[in-house]
Amino acid sequence: MPNFSSSTSAPLGTGFVENVKTCNLCISETQYFSNVPKVAWEFYIGGYQPAQKWLKDRKGRALDMADVQHYRKIVKALLETERLMGEVDGVLRF
Repeated sequence: MPNFSSSTSAPLGTGFVENVKTCNLCISETQYFSNVPKVAWEFYIGGYQPAQKWLKDRKGRALDMADVQHYRKIVKALLETERLMGEVDGVLRF
């Protein structure tokens, strides 16, 4: 499951979302979400990629621990949705 981390070589950042990348989901020069599966990051629902949109919608804002926990739940829900879709697809093939 994704973890919110700060790099050990730099001081703890402000928690503001400065940039969103797919390099362990860096959100600033010193902070990132680690271990976010690519399938969750790239997952589409109705033309949107929720894992990306949620972070982009918070650009320039500080993330508190409730935000971090909520994002982790989003990623978990996306992974479970992907898993269940695979099960449904498997059942429908027979």
